[in-house]
Order: sequence, then C-alpha cells, then structure tokens
Amino acid sequence: MDCANCKLDNACYKGQSCYDQGVTQPEYDDQENRRILTIASKLEAEYYMQITRLEEVIRFSREMGFKRLGIAFCVGLNQEAKSITAILSEYFKVDSVCCKVCGVDKKEFKIPNVKPERYEAACNPVGQAGYLKKAGTELNIIVGLCVGHDILFTKFSAAPVTTLVVKDRVLAHNPLGAVYSNYWRKKLDNLEIPFKV
Repeated sequence: MDCANCKLDNACYKGQSCYDQGVTQPEYDDQENRRILTIASKLEAEYYMQITRLEEVIRFSREMGFKRLGIAFCVGLNQEAKSITAILSEYFKVDSVCCKVCGVDKKEFKIPNVKPERYEAACNPVGQAGYLKKAGTELNIIVGLCVGHDILFTKFSAAPVTTLVVKDRVLAHNPLGAVYSNYWRKKLDNLEIPFKV
C-alpha cells in the first residue's frame, strides 16, 4: 500500500476504497476497542478544529469514564510534565513517572553517556510502564519519550497509550517543523545515512 501517494485523491475518505471495500476489522467487535473508536470519532465530529490535543485527552478520558491517568515523561520535559499533571489533576487522579526511574547506570547496558565525564542514568521505559501498571492507571500518556523508548513503553503498558508530546529538541517539540521548513526539508533530503532505501 502507498496511501501517502494516493492517485485517487484519498477516495476512501468519500466511502470508496482501492483496498478491500467493505471489509471490517474483527478487533472492533471487542467492546473496549469499539468504545475507543466511537468516542474518538464522536469527539472529532463535535470539536473538529476547536480544541487542543490536551483538551481532547481530557474530554476523551472523561467520556471513557477513566478516573486514573498515567504520565510517562522525559526528564528533559519535567516542567511541562508538572504543568500537564496540574491541569489533568483537576479532572483525574494522575500518576507520573520520569524516564530515569530507578536511576540505573547506563554502563549496566553498555550505553554511552551524553557527557562521558559524568554519571548518567539510563532511561527505563519498561520500568515506567511497570510502575503505572502497579498504580492501576486506565490511560497512559507519553510526554516526550525518546524514539525507541516510546515504543518500549507502549509495548509494555498495561493500559492504552496516547501521545501528548513528541520530543524534538531541535524544533521545540514540533517534529512537523522539519516538513514545513524548506531548510530542514533540504537537510532531510540529503542525509548521509547508510542503507538509505
């Protein structure tokens, strides 16, 4: 499939499909999956281009009946996590876990330090997921976890996961800036990375 380069002007948006017309996914027969799909679509219809993603997370969680949310955050976004926790705490019980939880030395995993002369704790996304599972969170929210660490956190999370903040230290946590900016787009087109397709 190559929907990103659709030659039919995204005909599926209008009810047509070039791929398995009318096929439904059996996963939507699961009550939780159907509820998530339905509430997300309802919010899109009711608030399209009217609410921020943070407000969307709040409204979605309220509609789902969630009482306890978890935040897995990057230590570099500690202040943002504090602000997000304060806002969400107006509506929910919130548990937050920093990426460096347990403070395990990077050397334990043979991971290089950012600054070799100092002690650096390794990120622990599996630990974050474990602590939030113990807390009994019903939805976990990623706030700026590294690429890869976000994957592990999602993989090991007992609760469903959504991303509120995607970390991009260069572009003020706005990864699409690289797509919108001609300067960054040219850099991306000329990256020197082995094994380019």
